[in-house]
Formats: sequence, C-alpha cells, structure tokens
Amino acid sequence: MEAEAAKLIGAGLATIGVLGSGIGIGNVFSSLISSIARNPAARGEVFGLGMLGFALVEAVALFALLIAFLILFA
Repeated sequence: MEAEAAKLIGAGLATIGVLGSGIGIGNVFSSLISSIARNPAARGEVFGLGMLGFALVEAVALFALLIAFLILFA
C-alpha cells in the first residue's frame, strides 16, 4: 500500500469521531428540550448544563478533525 493511500484511509477513519459527535449533540439537545418541556421552571439550571454538554461534545468533533488534518497534511 502506498503512503498516500494509507494517509487517506487514516484520515477517513479519524473522522468517524465527527459522526459520534453529531449523534451526541442530537442527544444533548433532545434531552434539553424534553427536560424544559417537563419542568419549565428549571430552565435556567438545565440550559447552562445543556450548553456545557454541547461544548464538550463539540470539542470531541474538533479534535477528530484536527487529527484527520494532521494525518493528511503532516
């Protein structure tokens, strides 16, 4: 196998984390909407935790893309 082909396969495999991150973001926001719908009085507390969860899951996607770019261009 040539080195360029191995780089492309490795970068493609590294982006699998983006798929998981998309699923995670969907879960975070679906739970956020569900919890606000059940108890609107707790919106202030739940919204902050939802945004924290979103930021942490999004960081995983950025790390996966960073690794993919490092594999491709380094």
